[in-house]
Amino acid sequence: VQLQAFGGGLVQAGGSLRLSCAVSGTFFSRVPMAWYRQSPGKQRELVANIADNGRTNYADSVKGRFTISRDNAENTVSLQMNSLKPEDTAVYYCNTNTGWEVDSHGVISTFPSRDFWGRGTLVTVSS
Repeated sequence: VQLQAFGGGLVQAGGSLRLSCAVSGTFFSRVPMAWYRQSPGKQRELVANIADNGRTNYADSVKGRFTISRDNAENTVSLQMNSLKPEDTAVYYCNTNTGWEVDSHGVISTFPSRDFWGRGTLVTVSS
């Protein structure tokens, strides 16, 4: 299972950014997806998640400003971030939790569900 996040960058407070994450190697439409973030000196925290049925959940700190969405046809999950604040500065990670993996030959393997992470993309919000 591979996750590749992109879209981070530098933005002024009040601005917007859109993060995207491309997922391969699993049955994307059947897995939950999430965005986490980690600021220097802090623990990684959940920003938002979206279930396979499209149900969403947000951290209180981003409610009303961030929107998570998924495109099952493109195997991507996105995070639209509006009204950004300096405290949103962090490395953002794409995440899924699954017990299915499909290799390049179409061979399916199953295992106890576990977390998979993308490399992270840096979002910097200047004041």
